[in-house]
Formats: sequence, C-alpha cells, structure tokens
Amino acid sequence: MPETASRRVVVTGLGAVSSLGTGARAFADAIRAGRNGVSPIRSFDASGFPHTYAGEVHDFDPRQVLRRLRVEEWGSSSLLAASAARLALTDAEIDPAQVSAARAGSAIGTTFGESVVIEKLVSQWVNEGLKDIDPVLARRAPANRIAAAVNAELALTGEAHTIATACSASNYTLGYAYDLVRTGEADFMISGGADSVNRWEHAGFYRLGALAESVCRPFDTHRSGILTAEGGVALFLEPLEGALARGARIYAEVLGYGVNCDAKHPVAPDPTSIAECIRAAHRNAGVRADEIDYICAHGTGTPTNDATEVKAVREVFGDRLPPISSIKSMIGHTMGAASGFGALICCMALHDGFLPPTANVTEIDPALGPGVDCVPGTGRPASPRIVQNHGFAFGGNNAITILGRVA
Repeated sequence: MPETASRRVVVTGLGAVSSLGTGARAFADAIRAGRNGVSPIRSFDASGFPHTYAGEVHDFDPRQVLRRLRVEEWGSSSLLAASAARLALTDAEIDPAQVSAARAGSAIGTTFGESVVIEKLVSQWVNEGLKDIDPVLARRAPANRIAAAVNAELALTGEAHTIATACSASNYTLGYAYDLVRTGEADFMISGGADSVNRWEHAGFYRLGALAESVCRPFDTHRSGILTAEGGVALFLEPLEGALARGARIYAEVLGYGVNCDAKHPVAPDPTSIAECIRAAHRNAGVRADEIDYICAHGTGTPTNDATEVKAVREVFGDRLPPISSIKSMIGHTMGAASGFGALICCMALHDGFLPPTANVTEIDPALGPGVDCVPGTGRPASPRIVQNHGFAFGGNNAITILGRVA
C-alpha cells in the first residue's frame, strides 16, 4: 500500500442477511448468545447425501429490503449482496442521495458467484439441450453482477468490483475499499460478500471429505469439518473526518490489511505463509502483535485448518495468544461472505464490548498446544481495542484485516 495515506477510514454502517437473522444487530446478538443457524437443507433435495445440514437463509424476502432492483432479474447471490448493502446504508443513517451523488462504489467478494443460476443452466443443458437454455436465466449468471446489483440498488456510479478470491474474498474487498477511501479515490465504499448454498458446492466439499455431519466445532478435539452456508454481508466505509462531522455512529476504524498467496497446494494452507500475512497486516496497520486483543479466526472446523491456523498464530504471537474464536461454529462456512461476516462481528465486538464465541466446543484439542482460548459457548464481556480478522482460501489466497476502536 502507498505510504502517502492521508485519510483515516471508518465503518459506519453494517448489513447482514444470514441464517441467524437479517440486520447487523440481530446477527450480532445471535452470535453473542452462541445460537445455532444450521438446519436441515431445504434449498435442494439432499436426501442422497449422508450429510444434510447447512447454514441456509430461510424465510427472507428481498422485496422487503430492496427499493430499486426488480427481484426477478437477479440471481440469489446478487440479491443477498444488494440486500445487505441496502441494510448497511440504512444503518449508516446517511442520506442515500448524498452517497449516490458522491464518488461511491462497491467491492463484493464471492466464491461461487451465481451458483444457483449456473446449476439450473447446467440442468437445462443436460436435460433439454443447449438450444433450450433459458436466456433470461443466462443473463443472471455472470459473477460481476453481484457487485453490479449493489451499485444498481444504491444508485452508485463508482466502480462495481466483484472479487473472487474464494473464502478470503470479503477481506480482500475490505482492504480494496479501504484503499480507495483512504487515498481519496472514493468518498464512500461498500465492501462485503455473498454466496448461496447449492447442490454442487455441497457435493464437492463432501467428496473432499471436508463436511461435518451436522455440527461444526472448530478447535474441538472431535471437530470433523465444515458446514456449507450462505448469506450476504456489507460494510459501509467513509472518511473519519466526514463521519465525525455528520455525527455518525462509528463501529470501528479500518487500520490496515495484509494479503499474500501460498501458491503451494490447492487446498492445504501453509502456516509460514499465513504468519507472514499476519505480519504484513500488522506492519500496514502500524500495530504490534502484543496490541491485538482478539482474533476472529478463519476457523473452519477441519482438523487441518484449525491446527495450521493456530500454528501460524504461534509463529507471530509466541505462546501468549490472544483469544481466538470462530463464528463458523454457528453460521457454517458462508464462502465468499465468510470474512465479511467476521469483519462485521469484529466491528460489533469493538463497538459493544464483547468477544464473539466458538459454539459447540466440549474439549479444546490439546494437540493445538497450551493457551488456546477459543471463547467457548457464549460471548464474553470485554473491551477490545484492536482486533484481527482472518480469511484464507483454497488456492492459497490469504487476507487479514485489522480493525480498531476510534480513540
């Protein structure tokens, strides 16, 4: 990142559409209570799978949130992203006309893009032939429409950038949006992510042996894998000076970020590379390791990920680890939205004063070593000042963001 940064950047609006509810407050309260957002799959026929649970969004009608988009013209991931963005803008309590008239845009992360649309198109192709593919459905398929939906819904005329670095994508978008606002290239930005549960994603993770049967239990001795999930999440970013001038509620300041790529293995994370990403994030944020009060882990609940993540953290922090927890234990793995939900709960933790929990933990795996405090069960009252949010992805794409309380 350039060293000529001149503006501090803060988060003043949050939006969430999740298996634990709609809206940042509903989401945060459920996470703090350790509630379970996982349920039997409804969105497709999962009867042929041994594992039939996921973190699905049930009973959500985007028409109740959206003001501009015609719902029938967009895929489910685009609707999740646009809905979360509208909620974040509303939460920021800023005049939408002021935002749309300014240099404002969006950066939205995803893993599978419009996966539900693509699955329907493939089914049409296989069962009916290429000539019978529905052209209306085909128009919804491009992944770039996910960010475009946000801009269309909020009438933003800046860039609409979809970032597809898989499960770290939302952290990439937060760093990207932060840079644009920090350097003055944008006045306001929406960052976040969206993905939808679908059959082929579920089948893929099952074949990889990465799926838990019904419960995700990161850091636990008996952890067995992830649960697929969906959702949309958005953060509204603006300069600190402007936020103070308009009397905005400030959830957190974006202090910096780090990104790198293992480039070694398609699915296995590398602890040395992750440790270097953490150090890069600290350098760019201007913080020391001993100033980090909490880590929102990638925490998928697979034996390999959790062991690798803790090993990488030890490389940087030694044996004095900050509390480290995983919200995937409650909502499952929302793919491209995952680190966005992590960033949102970090903002709420800083603003409200608590540490998010890891649910479903009965015995912290002793093989992880001493001093692992995964905040088991329910949230813990605390006063974190600087927090670290992890996002790792297949293909080795690592992205870590640092957020802090505004002094």
